[in-house]
Amino acid sequence: MRRVKHLNPTTVPAGQDELFCVWRHHAVFTDSREQMLAAEATDRDHAIIENVIAELKAGPLAHLPSGRMNANAAWLVLAASAFNLTRAAGTLASRFHAKATTATIRTQLIAVPARIARSAHRLRLPHRWPWQNPWQEMFTNAAGPPTPAT
Repeated sequence: MRRVKHLNPTTVPAGQDELFCVWRHHAVFTDSREQMLAAEATDRDHAIIENVIAELKAGPLAHLPSGRMNANAAWLVLAASAFNLTRAAGTLASRFHAKATTATIRTQLIAVPARIARSAHRLRLPHRWPWQNPWQEMFTNAAGPPTPAT
């Protein structure tokens, strides 16, 4: 059993000390030979991996194309590449998108309601589009600042 102090700064007004210490208790069961804190960190790492697998199962792995091993292997490679590229785009865009699910990144950053302006050869994003700043940040970080024409 591990005892962790429960901290919630929004419930305590500034400048007022605690009257009672509140603790949360976490039961930890493991057959690992690691120390308790190291075993908990390993368990948290497994939870992150399980979230990635769940996202892949809900997305591209739900539609494996064939009963043939080679086709499924190629599909898996493409699905993992697309997942990694989507996560990289989210990390380049903003702190929120770095932790967002791939569905959120796809909806907010990849499915862009934009048009190409022929006169300036630029991409025109819609006015008052809520994700314009993260998209512009992602584009700037990926492509770098434009170089002046000489």
